[in-house]
Amino acid sequence: MSKKLEGNGLWESSRMMLPQHKEQSLSIAIQNSGSPQSKEPPTRQEFEMMREYILLPVMLHIVEKKIQEVERSPQMLKLLYSTAAKVLANHIRDDMQKSKKVLHERSIRVFEDTKDDDELTYRYICRGYEDRFMMTREFMRAEISVRIGRYVGGLAEVMKEMVVGK
Repeated sequence: MSKKLEGNGLWESSRMMLPQHKEQSLSIAIQNSGSPQSKEPPTRQEFEMMREYILLPVMLHIVEKKIQEVERSPQMLKLLYSTAAKVLANHIRDDMQKSKKVLHERSIRVFEDTKDDDELTYRYICRGYEDRFMMTREFMRAEISVRIGRYVGGLAEVMKEMVVGK
C-alpha cells in the first residue's frame, strides 16, 4: 500500500473512491451521528409485552410437562386431556411468536441477567434505553397460573360453542 494511503482510517483501502463519493459518505455519517435516537423508557404496555415474552416460554414448558405426565398416566380420559393440553400448547406457541414479532418491531430486546432462589433479573434494551427489571418466582407462579387459567377458559368456551352449535 502506498505511503499516502496509510494511517488515514476509513479511506485506507479505498484507492478508487471518487472525492464526491467520499464527501457524500462523510455527510451521511455526520447526519446519522448528529441525530441521536430517542432513548425514552418503555411504556407500561411495552413492559407488559416484555413480561409476556418471559412468561410464555415458562408456561409452554409447564403445559408440555403436564402433557407428558398425562400420557404416561393410567387415566381413562388421558387422550382427551392430552389432546386438549396440546391445543393449549399450540395457542401458547402462537402467542410466543406474536410476542417475539412485536418486540422485534418495536426494537425491544430482553435478556436474562441473573437468577436467584427467589427472583430473576432481566436486562432490556428499548429503543436505545437500557435498564433492568426483576420478577420474583412467587409473582411468576401466580401470573402463570392466572394466564393458564385464561387459556383453559378460552379453550372451554370454544368446546362449549362446538357442543351447543350442533
